[in-house]
Amino acid sequence: MKRRIFLQLPLAAAVLSDASSLSAQSTGKSRLVKADADRDDRPFKWVDAIFHVKLSGKDCGGRCVIFDTIRPEKVGPPLHLHTDCDEWFFVREGDFKFQVGNETMRLTTGDSLLVPQNIPHAFVKTSEGPARLIVMHQPAATMEEYFRSVITTADQSVEGRRALAEKHGMRILGDSLKAD
Repeated sequence: MKRRIFLQLPLAAAVLSDASSLSAQSTGKSRLVKADADRDDRPFKWVDAIFHVKLSGKDCGGRCVIFDTIRPEKVGPPLHLHTDCDEWFFVREGDFKFQVGNETMRLTTGDSLLVPQNIPHAFVKTSEGPARLIVMHQPAATMEEYFRSVITTADQSVEGRRALAEKHGMRILGDSLKAD
């Protein structure tokens, strides 16, 4: 083995073994996203909510992703869980009903809720008029990629959405909540 290659092997091994800590490092750059704007000027609609990405996992080494969602309708996601991230909610406006495990709770403006990974949960807007909910996944995992791909996937069947969710660390367990 040539000496040059021999000397490079320990360096390459160190970099490869430390790849997980590299992904947790910040980009070192600040990122301003204006009110009612999306980080990439590409807001998207999912389950009748408009999503603005406020902080991408790309901005913080994958530590989290934050969405500001505007919810005009009384709908929400099906009962599901995340196998690779916690999910945190902050109600900016409006009222919501949440199911977390076997518990049902009501959240209103200013309330927040942490749902640890592997805990089944669902929510639905219950108030009249538009509501706003900040949603953070920590770590970011592939949640941003999931939302951007689910809206463009050809297979919108329950089975197709379930398979896509599984690829992104989510397990769909049941139906959506009703607003009452």
